[in-house]
Amino acid sequence: MPATVEIQLRAPWVDEEWNGFLLRHPNGHLLQSYQWAQFKSRYGWSASRVLIREGGEIVAGAQVLFRRLRLVSAAYVPKGPLLDWSNGSQMPLLMQGLHELCRRRRAVFLRLEPDLPDDPGQSQHLISLGLRPADKVQPRSTLILNIQCPLDEILAGMKPKTRYNIRLAERKGVTVREGTEEDVQTFYRLSQVTSLRDDFPIHKEQYYLDAYRTFVPAGLARLFMAEYGGEPLAGLMAFAFGRTAWYMYGASSNRQRNLMPNHLLQWSAIQWAKARGCETYDFWGIPDEIGLDPSQADVAHERSDGLWGVYRFKEGFGGSIVRYLGAYDCVYWKPVYALGMTVLPKLREALYRLRRAPAPDSEVDVG
Repeated sequence: MPATVEIQLRAPWVDEEWNGFLLRHPNGHLLQSYQWAQFKSRYGWSASRVLIREGGEIVAGAQVLFRRLRLVSAAYVPKGPLLDWSNGSQMPLLMQGLHELCRRRRAVFLRLEPDLPDDPGQSQHLISLGLRPADKVQPRSTLILNIQCPLDEILAGMKPKTRYNIRLAERKGVTVREGTEEDVQTFYRLSQVTSLRDDFPIHKEQYYLDAYRTFVPAGLARLFMAEYGGEPLAGLMAFAFGRTAWYMYGASSNRQRNLMPNHLLQWSAIQWAKARGCETYDFWGIPDEIGLDPSQADVAHERSDGLWGVYRFKEGFGGSIVRYLGAYDCVYWKPVYALGMTVLPKLREALYRLRRAPAPDSEVDVG
């Protein structure tokens, strides 16, 4: 039976068939799940899908997030599309459906960001289909920890200093518990402190609350809180879908950092991921210089800018360096695209600096 293209202009929010396809696919990802589309719909995005069916079954597809920009829109496929890349007919057919969908929704451009390892041959294949390399949205390089082995073997694979810090936190009386919806406010306060300390942007409090409400009840995320003597010291939001878990959001106080609460938090999240059946734990971002040249890890102790300090923390837990293929754009309206790629990023950076929240009066007193 020949393959057919199905375009869903408005993807159904609850779609177990789609999620089932993701769970079967080796590259199925949380950011392609219907829950992610539902979550992002609260922040100006709407979802459509292009499906390739054979015999009524989904064999390839892409969930596309559209951001309305007045009379036009921008289209983005996070960690997709999903297909059999060895099947030479699927990608052209899928692109045909994506072009038609983007035409209907007046997209200036379409950005694909496949969950594939970096590969020059694959890059050339996408370029041959009319796409161009673009700025990444998701982390290009990361550390991925295999958690299929027993817990004692996972611990043994960590650096001695990391194992020591986990045990030190336990010995000194740091405790980790599962956070509730009421803890999101405290997590946000800690995020503000972390943002100011390490100079990186964070979302608004409502964003984390919506993430909690969308993913935690569905069993796809957990909020972990580390405390000492009843005082919150750090928080972590971990997500999981299928065989992979991700450390996406973390926050910590400037107080009692010598008690190493973040080490115990990560270990707790890793144990949760393993208990729910995940096989890998993705630390969600390291300096791309290391992905390009793993030997750069040898000089990590000499760098303090960007993600280098975060890398030193993450690499203590072990894991393999993975660099992804990156993002690729198909441009439909070239003048508008050129304006958006040059002016808007600078505007966003300026707005971030203007709106940057001041440090909270208290890191833990949330009123």
